Order: sequence, then C-alpha cells, then structure tokens
Amino acid sequence: MENDYFMKEALKQAKIAFELGEVPVGAVITKGDEIISTAYNRRETGKNALFHAETEAIYKACEKLGGWRLWECSLYVTLEPCPMCAGAIVNARIPKVYFGASDFKNGACGSYINLLDTAYSFRPEVTGGILGDECTALIKEFFIKLRNSR
Repeated sequence: MENDYFMKEALKQAKIAFELGEVPVGAVITKGDEIISTAYNRRETGKNALFHAETEAIYKACEKLGGWRLWECSLYVTLEPCPMCAGAIVNARIPKVYFGASDFKNGACGSYINLLDTAYSFRPEVTGGILGDECTALIKEFFIKLRNSR
C-alpha cells in the first residue's frame, strides 16, 4: 500500500482529536500492509502530558503484538514528532517514520532538531511531507478556530 493511504488513516484520527478540542494529531502504526494501531492526541481530554498520538499508538501496538520492539512496523503521524515522541520511537525500535506537517517550533525529526539522527545505536528512517498540505491545513484550521473562540 502507498504512504498516502496510511497517512489518510492518520488524518482520520487527527480529525477525531479536532472534534474533541485537541490539537489535531493522528497516528497509525502498520506492520506490512496491516494497520496495527491507531491513536489521536488526547492530552486535554486525558489530562496527561504523555497522551500524544504517537505514544498512544506505540502503547497499543506493543499490547497487540505482545512486545516492546516494533522493529517490523512503520509509524505514520500527521505532525512531526516532538522530542518525547522521538525518544519513544527510538525506544520502540520503529524503523520507518512518516510524518505530514513539519513542526518548526518543536519538531524533533529535522525541522527544529533531529533526535532520530544522533549517535544512538538505532536510527529510524524518516520521511516528511506525506500529505503535508492536508496535515498542515488541519492544524492551521484548529488554531484559527481556537483563537476565534477566545
């Protein structure tokens, strides 16, 4: 399957977050052509700083596959992972990461800093810009709506 298909699935998750008033970030973890887990940002509704889409998807994938090493999986996420999520990606040994929108303030996969290309013994392959315009538009729409509601 193509990267666009899985990123569209991640966008569906981001739209759920949007409707809940969360920053619209969605994530999908795949193994081959199978979706293993999906998640969306839920820091506000869960009242927990750790509830990013990526960490939630990693947690669910580990549960489903019965282990912490996701070395046969890929992660698709609508926004470039932050430093915390980059650390989780490295620790879960996810070899391929695909993201949509770049995050020039907090992105840890090359836009602000690149924590996935350091001296760690494990370095995931990262591809950004998958459906980047759609992912960026959703985030921009969310923040415009948020500012207008204040």
